[in-house]
Amino acid sequence: MSFLIDPPLLYANGRAYAYLTPDSASARRDAGVAAATMAIFWGVSVSLYLDHDWTRPIWRACGAESGRDWMLNSGVLKLDWRRAGAPTHAVSAAIFATYPVWLWLGMRRGRARSRS
Repeated sequence: MSFLIDPPLLYANGRAYAYLTPDSASARRDAGVAAATMAIFWGVSVSLYLDHDWTRPIWRACGAESGRDWMLNSGVLKLDWRRAGAPTHAVSAAIFATYPVWLWLGMRRGRARSRS
């Protein structure tokens, strides 16, 4: 997962979930699915950003030098992940905070699409 991939993936997951579940699905179940999805995304993505040891197979498979390198650069950008300081951490935290919005937007669009 990375900052370039996570938002579209969350949107797509939300849209697919909403499209595939009936309109009569309970709000409680939807909230549970959303909470579980966010726990997985935040758990993996924040762990990558913090370079937890267990994420090594993930960032290596992506060809990155570290979890933070993968989260910031995604093999596309050339940000200096080794010198990430307070501004980079603040922007990263803000991006992490948008994750539920992407999932919600996808669920909302999926529900609208399934009614059409």
